[in-house]
Amino acid sequence: MTKPQLERVERVPSRRERVREATLSEIKAIARSHLVEHGVAGVSLRAIAREMGMTAPGLYRYVSGIDSLLVLITADMFDELAAAVSAADASVPAEDTDLRINTSLRAFRGWALEHPAEFAVMFGPRKRLEQEVDLTPAVEAGRRFGATFFTLFERLIEEARFELPDSGRVTPELARELRAFAVTCGFAGSETSVEAMMVLSSCWVRLYGVVCMEVFQHLDFVMRDMEPLFESELQNVLTGLGVQYEAPQSNETATISTPD
Repeated sequence: MTKPQLERVERVPSRRERVREATLSEIKAIARSHLVEHGVAGVSLRAIAREMGMTAPGLYRYVSGIDSLLVLITADMFDELAAAVSAADASVPAEDTDLRINTSLRAFRGWALEHPAEFAVMFGPRKRLEQEVDLTPAVEAGRRFGATFFTLFERLIEEARFELPDSGRVTPELARELRAFAVTCGFAGSETSVEAMMVLSSCWVRLYGVVCMEVFQHLDFVMRDMEPLFESELQNVLTGLGVQYEAPQSNETATISTPD
């Protein structure tokens, strides 16, 4: 075997490494189940250790504390959401940008409704961390999720599907925040203008807002079914982007019940 071939051989994890990874995966799975059942406040290292038959101090060999564990499971949840959206995207023809956008946005809503507790951690108010924690895993996973939509949005820009707002509407203060939005969401280094980011952020706020209100049941006192409102907003947003709205297929419209 030549040297280049040797360099391409993937390193096989040791038994110790495999055991460690399996244990960490179990810790994260139990933490997530406790989060779903009890909320963030109900996730504790002591409870996880008890369920695993370990001591709480023993968990510190795998995570530095409860906050770092929450960061890790948040990263996993963002990756899971990104995978769900990507799978929906891949289920339709790659050349049909319009249908891909329709399908991907519905997949985002569907995952959110099926995972309200996880969605609340990922997109809800930030929990004040009790210690200095490396947020990189969650931030990078969030960017991977954002990339599932940004690639499609960039195609719309390339195809000049919609008109950009007049630059005079973008104040210096707004431009600063839009650039921060771009960096946080993975658009750093992109040629996308602040005017285009203004359009993207506006569209995201509208659709994300409807999904949030549905997941958190903010309009339950006036609406029993939020899907028609979501579809109406989706159609309005897509029309403004020059995207053909596609009515959902029967397999997409299956009602997803939220917890009582």
